[in-house]
Amino acid sequence: PSLRSLIKIWHTQHTGIFLFLYPQVFYLMMSWPEPRKHWFPPPRPASEYVSEPNDWDSLSQELTNLTNLLYWPPTDGNRDDFLASTSPKTSTYRLKGPAQSSYTLGSNLEAILVARDHQGRPKTHGGDLFRAKLLGRELKAGVPGEVKDLENGTYLLSFPLLWAGWAQVQVRLIHSSEAVGVLQRIWRGKRATVDFRGYFRGRNGTQETVICNVDPQSTGAKGPTCQYRDVVSGEDWFCAQPSTLPCDALVGHSSGSYLNVTTPHDEDLLAGNVTDQPLASGISPILVKPAATGNLRNVALLSRPPCRPGHLSPKPSGFYHRDRWHSTFCSSRSFPTVDSILNCLAGRIVYMMGDSTLRQWWEYLRDTVPSLKPVDLHVTYQAGPLMAVDTTRGTVLHWRAHGWPLRSLRTPVASLHSVARELHGLAGGPSTVVVLGMGAHFTTFRPSIIARRLAGIRAAVKALLDREPSTLVVIKLANTGYKSVYGSDWLTLQVNRFLRAAFVGLQVAFVDAWEMTSSLDLPDYIHPKTLIVRNEVELFLSFVCPT
Repeated sequence: PSLRSLIKIWHTQHTGIFLFLYPQVFYLMMSWPEPRKHWFPPPRPASEYVSEPNDWDSLSQELTNLTNLLYWPPTDGNRDDFLASTSPKTSTYRLKGPAQSSYTLGSNLEAILVARDHQGRPKTHGGDLFRAKLLGRELKAGVPGEVKDLENGTYLLSFPLLWAGWAQVQVRLIHSSEAVGVLQRIWRGKRATVDFRGYFRGRNGTQETVICNVDPQSTGAKGPTCQYRDVVSGEDWFCAQPSTLPCDALVGHSSGSYLNVTTPHDEDLLAGNVTDQPLASGISPILVKPAATGNLRNVALLSRPPCRPGHLSPKPSGFYHRDRWHSTFCSSRSFPTVDSILNCLAGRIVYMMGDSTLRQWWEYLRDTVPSLKPVDLHVTYQAGPLMAVDTTRGTVLHWRAHGWPLRSLRTPVASLHSVARELHGLAGGPSTVVVLGMGAHFTTFRPSIIARRLAGIRAAVKALLDREPSTLVVIKLANTGYKSVYGSDWLTLQVNRFLRAAFVGLQVAFVDAWEMTSSLDLPDYIHPKTLIVRNEVELFLSFVCPT
């Protein structure tokens, strides 16, 4: 058989078992166990660990370049007066110019939003997080609007008119500027807003559970701590040292507790009655007509190139029409049948590394394509790894969690591989597809954590593309969903800025899940509905099979 028909399916580090797949035949090859390569050096008490300065501006030059993205308009005023904060009930928006009887397909609609406090007084500074969208409910259409903060209490809203038919503006206040100030203070000032549990087990069955986190201080340990450093990625993890067991007895990991980081005033500003609330409609529905008589086009899509890595996506990066996402920068394709998906993935090995929103892609493909059979790895925990195989088309789909920090049910520490380590272990090539999705699990730590993590992943991606430029690397941006101090959309927005900046100059593709989850008349949910997941996967497949 040819090399393309020979696919390496699985290799366990413990037994040296290789399972190879030929058409309709399985071959099992056994090798003698070899000394396991230690990705982690022997753990040691973290008394030698020297923590980095707390000052955000003290990061290395490479990371400081990323921090320039974090500018947010300053907020002034009385931060202790709740009534002075922005209110979704008194803030208003209206058309920038006079209303028209109809609008032309391909043009823009502009509006002015005036932010006001709870007493109806106009705000004099910016910093509010508003989200605006244009909806065509009958056409199952939607597009995100641009919100430009003029930093004087007013905002310019802009919407491209991309489909013919009726459209309605919708605006929501996600967070007031005062609430954003709370999020900024906690994000930059607190080391962590959550902790984790580390499970230790001795040879004689003795067990201990301790608190773990991204630095020694956040473990809450009164005594020594254990440091675990990945020698490939340089990522550190810390656990309070057990009282009777050694550091190398760590076998399990899980989520821990949400830490109390807010005051009663903070909680008022982040309360549900002022968070993610709609503004009263200030613009009547508009009618959009085709650009010229006899022009039967009902969407404004100019000629676009095939979807390939390296494209700089504009704003908006796309829009929905009849429940299908159309990219504005490349000719995204539809994959309406099982065969169309299988033909695209034939002969490819796809490595997905990320969080549960990326696991939804794996689950969607598994559930949609009956011939993609999950391989039973005897995995019963959230972090995976997961694998599905189509034996006739030579397709393999992997998914595994991105490693620490990870909020999950109890899972073996051996399953938590760093993304950089996994990437360094890939040969790459035209049959290799890598998808990375990080975001939600990093919003509970100060920005230096995601910045350093992405610096290591960027280096690994660059090395992979240098040795095999034909490898496809896709970055899934984080989507909307959370509205609390532990995972707010404002925090996710900052993480997405990091994700975009971290891969500048590399031939990678982006799937803008932020826009794809905020453009329809659907409530935000961290795990979006199948409709949205399908469109995310189809855009991803458009990069795998651009023509």
